[in-house]
Amino acid sequence: MTVLVENLEVPWDVSVAGNGDLFVTERVGRVSRFSDGDRDTVFAPADAIDAGSVDSEPQEMQWWVDGGEGGTLGVAAHPDYPDVSVLYVYYTATVDDGERVNRVSRFDLSADDPAATERVVVEDMPANSYHNGGRLAFGPRGYLWVTTGDAGEDALSADPGALPGSVLRVTANGEPAPDNPAVEGGDPRVYSYGHRNPQGLVWLPDGTPVVNEHGPSGRDEVNRLVPGGNYGWPDVRTAEEYGALAEDSDVRRPLVNTGGGTTWAPTGSLFYTGDAMPSWSNRMVIGGLRSQQLIVVTLSPPEADRPPLGEDGRRFDADWLDDGYTATAHPMLTDELGRVRHVEQGVDGELYAITSNRDGRSSEAFPKENHDVLVRLDPGE
Repeated sequence: MTVLVENLEVPWDVSVAGNGDLFVTERVGRVSRFSDGDRDTVFAPADAIDAGSVDSEPQEMQWWVDGGEGGTLGVAAHPDYPDVSVLYVYYTATVDDGERVNRVSRFDLSADDPAATERVVVEDMPANSYHNGGRLAFGPRGYLWVTTGDAGEDALSADPGALPGSVLRVTANGEPAPDNPAVEGGDPRVYSYGHRNPQGLVWLPDGTPVVNEHGPSGRDEVNRLVPGGNYGWPDVRTAEEYGALAEDSDVRRPLVNTGGGTTWAPTGSLFYTGDAMPSWSNRMVIGGLRSQQLIVVTLSPPEADRPPLGEDGRRFDADWLDDGYTATAHPMLTDELGRVRHVEQGVDGELYAITSNRDGRSSEAFPKENHDVLVRLDPGE
């Protein structure tokens, strides 16, 4: 692990632009750029909350910083950056009456004051001290995808007409993608619903979107998305509940459900296609918070051979799971980085990770005195 930036305050996301620049958000309300070895603060959204952070030294674990799980979260550079010097940010804002909301806005980085160019793309969404979702990513066809958490109102996840607990797909200006699924009573921006707190979103080589999300008391999931799909929250989450679904149920089954008491706390992820880490190529790599590790997941289609399990691998092939792929998971770097918030691939196939050790929840001697950090991962000897 090569440390590129240290002393960050609870970073949440990394976006790699087409020219190799890395944009990093910190939950205290800051957007920074790492370019050619230099780091500079680009702007701070005017209404963003300061979620707070703990000191950069080992201490007793606490459950919350002041902003809970909110703050300045997802970031995505425009697909044509730097020709189109626009950056998208998902953040928790304080509105006039003191209420907190989540929103997605775009900012023009070519301006002297990018914060002053803010244009809201997705209007105010419910925010809470937990389950704020927050991932932003441009998909293969150039649409902006947004993951939203249930914000503590889990019944809204089951409503396709509400934004919490959903995966949204919109244009660069926030309009519904033209071929979004038509669900009766649904918001036209909603691609799928029935999610709890999705924070990782990737695409397989054929364009299939896959999302990972936090579960209750373990039961974290990886789901293959279909247009208009209902992913069951809050009504279905256990093996018994999935197994009891009727054949004509509209609830989609997960590729992975870690089961009760077993948590990855999965957050930012990518489908790795580079060759800097050749043994991870063509696999899904997921950051783990509570598990303090990376999880490398192989998704094998039905006719493909399964990878070996080794000493600590785990196969997800129960008959109540989605049989479109069989997932095989291997934990990596457990307690080496602490809480891994996101992993991202660089333009030359390099692999980056950021930590979330100053959010008050780390253990096993984290945070270190230089944390939080942005690192590059390199293959060992």
